[in-house]
Amino acid sequence: MEPSQLLPAREQMAFTLGFHIILVPFGLAFTFLMLIAEYRGLRRGDAAALRLARQWSHVAAVLFAVGAVSGTVLSFELGLLWPGLMGRFGAAFGFPFAIEGLFFFLEAIFIAVYIYGWDRLRSWAHFWAGVPVVVAGIGGTLSVVAANAWMNQPAGFTLRDGRVTDVRPLGVIFNGAFWYEALHMLLAGYMVAGFLTAAVYARAVHRDRTDRHARLGLLIPLTVAAIITPAQIVVGDIAAREVFHREPAKFAAIEMVPETGTHVPEILGGYYRDGEVHLGLPIPDGASILSGYLPRTEIRGLNAVPVEVRPTDHEITVVHLAFDVMIGIGVYLLALSAWFAFTWWRRRDVPGGRWFPRATIAAGILVVIALEAGWVVTEVGRQPWTVVGHLLTRDAVTRSGDVWLFFAATLLLYAAVAAATVHALRVLRRRWHERGAGPPDVPYGPPHDEEPG
Repeated sequence: MEPSQLLPAREQMAFTLGFHIILVPFGLAFTFLMLIAEYRGLRRGDAAALRLARQWSHVAAVLFAVGAVSGTVLSFELGLLWPGLMGRFGAAFGFPFAIEGLFFFLEAIFIAVYIYGWDRLRSWAHFWAGVPVVVAGIGGTLSVVAANAWMNQPAGFTLRDGRVTDVRPLGVIFNGAFWYEALHMLLAGYMVAGFLTAAVYARAVHRDRTDRHARLGLLIPLTVAAIITPAQIVVGDIAAREVFHREPAKFAAIEMVPETGTHVPEILGGYYRDGEVHLGLPIPDGASILSGYLPRTEIRGLNAVPVEVRPTDHEITVVHLAFDVMIGIGVYLLALSAWFAFTWWRRRDVPGGRWFPRATIAAGILVVIALEAGWVVTEVGRQPWTVVGHLLTRDAVTRSGDVWLFFAATLLLYAAVAAATVHALRVLRRRWHERGAGPPDVPYGPPHDEEPG
């Protein structure tokens, strides 16, 4: 029997992780876009680019603060909701989070220096003060991905009498899943930051193509996203093949493969029930070809997974559909990137007309959905394990307290945080419009009456 706390604990973890993961690309990649704008402004004497960089730095500060709140809640949840994980495997699992804490403090320090150094540091000294922010964002993200990858392919420790001993930190971090998960997440972060930022400015460009500030706001992030997208398609293909070799149960759920065999079709859509695929559109031999390049490639089916550790029909369906959504959106973003690249190659300009801005706005929404879908594949695809091969999720969850009340309190907290975030960003936007070409103000300080000296 599953403990009564399992469902609310999983729902709460899914909600808070789904909220927090949207903020990760801004700490990871949005600051990189900010530095590109500042570099362009310093190298070319471009006032519009410098103003854009300054505005983005204040947005980054707001979102960093929000990410700190949501990340703190997540760390409390690990201890309160999953004592079986932290109590038994904390010595190994907690190590990447300790490193992430160091990167977090480094990022907090330098983002403060960067923001308040706009009119206090020399121009290039200010630019280089922003570089540690980007580096720390990458390091923090890699640390968290290392912890997640370790749960999928645990390594770097020895179990003696059910206790973790002989922890090898490098083995924990650089586990078998780290490299492809880390690269996939890094590229995803740059795609999300790029397309989402471009979507904000696409509407302004659609209204006024002569607005140079809006055009730069569209061009810089869209260029980064368009470069990253084809690389992500390649890395995603490699990652899927690594999952095929290293995590066969997850791969069987992704592809909805009931029985082990060759010439396995690629199923688009559909759902899984009672050991059968329903309403899916099969592409003959597709899954086998994508897995091993040949139709005769054998794929281990769900029937090969012991019943007691087999994912439920609902979990299999969720993982499969999330993977389809992620791939489908990836194809859309690749097409949009190709459209932009071809037009830029031909005319050194953003595609004209009304459809490209609309497509870019849609891309900003879709890329966030793809990010969420990717984490659904990673997290739900591991079920029923928390630490694959060692700890079942039902054994990791707390056995005390009313988790539903804890979940309700968390929802209220996150609603307040979301409302405060929207309010702060609206204040920023209003002040930027009021000041025109002047330097932007921070939302938590008084507006300047004159240029700072």
